Amino acid sequence: MANFSFPDQTGFYRGKVRDVYSIGDQWLVMVASDRISAFDVVLPRPIPYKGQVLNQIAEYMLGATRDICPNWLLSVPAPNVSIGKRCTPFKIEMVVRGNLTGHAWRTYAAGKRVLCGVPMPEGMKENDYFPHPIITPSTKAAEGHDEDISKEEIIAQGLATAEEWAVLEDYTLKLFARGKEIAAKQGLILVDTKYEFGKDGDTICLMDEIHTPDSSRYFYADGFDERQAAGERQKQLSKEFVREWLIANNFMGKEGQTVPEMTDEWVNTISKRYIELYEKVIGETFRPEDLSDEETVSRINTVLSNLK
Repeated sequence: MANFSFPDQTGFYRGKVRDVYSIGDQWLVMVASDRISAFDVVLPRPIPYKGQVLNQIAEYMLGATRDICPNWLLSVPAPNVSIGKRCTPFKIEMVVRGNLTGHAWRTYAAGKRVLCGVPMPEGMKENDYFPHPIITPSTKAAEGHDEDISKEEIIAQGLATAEEWAVLEDYTLKLFARGKEIAAKQGLILVDTKYEFGKDGDTICLMDEIHTPDSSRYFYADGFDERQAAGERQKQLSKEFVREWLIANNFMGKEGQTVPEMTDEWVNTISKRYIELYEKVIGETFRPEDLSDEETVSRINTVLSNLK
């Protein structure tokens, strides 16, 4: 993907997956690339239509939660592009978990019963529901791995005030409840996800994407209880299958490890899984849209000129 240039551009940041352009001090242009990351490493091959899938799920979900809290999004001029308000971010990710899965399960299986200062009950099996959703925040690292952090450490380090934390916690739990409602209507369970927030003046706003396969894990609801009772693996829609493939090929992002080869067949499989999640979560047929860089820039510039 080419680097673009826009009138009044004041900054550019390339993240693991997104390219973010600052326009003046008010707006952001966020381009969701087809890059894919796992274990905080960008994998060597892009995944066709992944950027469009992420961007359009996020657009849908931000629209479906706007009554819960303000968010940054103003316009989606191209399939993989969002334009919105530039907020001052909290340097934390609000990770919320409904089930004992992924990082939480790995922590639990290692014998620990506290994660980010939050106790986890004894006697749980992998993928069991927590008695109620738990928030296990992480620091938002500019480079390297994000780190687990507790509510008390967040406040002590000045990453958020106690008053701001109360708002972040309230929004996070309400957004997760709404995400689970939307998922349930489509026969899915929203297992865990993360939210990022920032401030627009004094207003706390939801930022970035929400409820996408890059930020969330979904299980199929049909057969969940039976699989759980039998101790079987849950059928899921998320990026976890990519992580599992990497682990099986001896890669977890550690020093000295090499990313395994991604064949054309495997890249196509990942693309199909992302499209499957789009259609399952949104309940609509995915319509791939291929725009030239010139058309993408033209659409972005039209929106930006109307924001002035």
